[in-house]
Amino acid sequence: MRYLTTVLMLLLLQVALAAADHRFTLVIDAGHGGKDAGALGKYSKEKTINLNVALAFGRYVEQNCPDVKVIYTRKTDVFIPLHERAAIANRNKADVFVSIHTNSVASKKPIAGLETYTMGMRRSDEKLSAAMRENDVILIEKDYKQHYAGFDPRSPESYIIFEMINDANMMESVELAKAIQKHVCRTAHRPNKGVRQDAFLVLRETSMPACLVELGYITTPSEEAYLNEKKNIDALGRGIYQAFVAYKAKRTGGKAPKLPADKKEEKTQDQAPEKTDTTVQTPDTISQKPQKDDTPAEAPVFKVQLMASDRQLKPGDRQLKGLKDVDSYKEGKIWKYTVGCTTDYQQIRALRKEVAGKFPQAFIIAFKNGEKMDTQAAIQEYKYKKNKK
Repeated sequence: MRYLTTVLMLLLLQVALAAADHRFTLVIDAGHGGKDAGALGKYSKEKTINLNVALAFGRYVEQNCPDVKVIYTRKTDVFIPLHERAAIANRNKADVFVSIHTNSVASKKPIAGLETYTMGMRRSDEKLSAAMRENDVILIEKDYKQHYAGFDPRSPESYIIFEMINDANMMESVELAKAIQKHVCRTAHRPNKGVRQDAFLVLRETSMPACLVELGYITTPSEEAYLNEKKNIDALGRGIYQAFVAYKAKRTGGKAPKLPADKKEEKTQDQAPEKTDTTVQTPDTISQKPQKDDTPAEAPVFKVQLMASDRQLKPGDRQLKGLKDVDSYKEGKIWKYTVGCTTDYQQIRALRKEVAGKFPQAFIIAFKNGEKMDTQAAIQEYKYKKNKK
């Protein structure tokens, strides 16, 4: 009896040690790479943007989550076949797989925003499938017909097989995707295009909760400029990190580590601009004009930022879509364009809604004494002063 008790204790000890050695494993996949450039902008390539954000995301995890093992499908500009990306995650028994991409569109109409995909069938009324474009990369892989059982990424008929796939990780994948949309859109000021489903080969091949993030549209000039700016790359990586730790905490019952960025989600805009102008700017459609900047200097001033560009636009440029009294300032190498100038947050919110039809990616920024400040802090100051009256 004593012998059996000893054996059981040793077995339990081995199980406990094995559990202690297990680390939550995250696989980060930077889409495209090497001979596969991905989508192309006017001056940059998708593969570079994907890698920059993937590394930023990974750094946050490595620096703040010692219990997480981070594995990258690539850390340099190399080509990795789609089936191998999924195999890396499967071999390492990953707990989560996040694939990072940049969107594009053939239309000349500017489109902006972040969307996150899980494995599944797209809606039948969608004419363009993001997955078709991303899956097209297999055509440059050697022996792709053998690896993908004759799958043709350009044939709608090939996608019928996806309807028969029963994804046991679907609910957790959707939960992760929703967290990414929530945190990245808030932290990096991304227009929220929502969580969607599509037939991505790289997601189909994985055996754990997985999602694919489309950061923005490289074919829209203002989006391309945004996606190549260093502080925005950091904000995107930080937002995905925040989503990951929130998801992991919910799954494991642990607590998400805190970062200063978790409290200051506008941190990407803390740097002071090289130039500001506090004249009144309103679009020609505004009926309720924001008040002029004749308020005390210590009061926060709100504006609506419309877009960013790597070049200075002339008044009346078609990218400004007919809006009048548009102001600009330069931050780093990027020109940023705003309308409105008021200390009344409610007025600037109304202005933001009114210009959203033309600029859905527009968001509110704040200045104090000519210096850009944290927008959330400015809103809190506004509410405090309003309640005090």
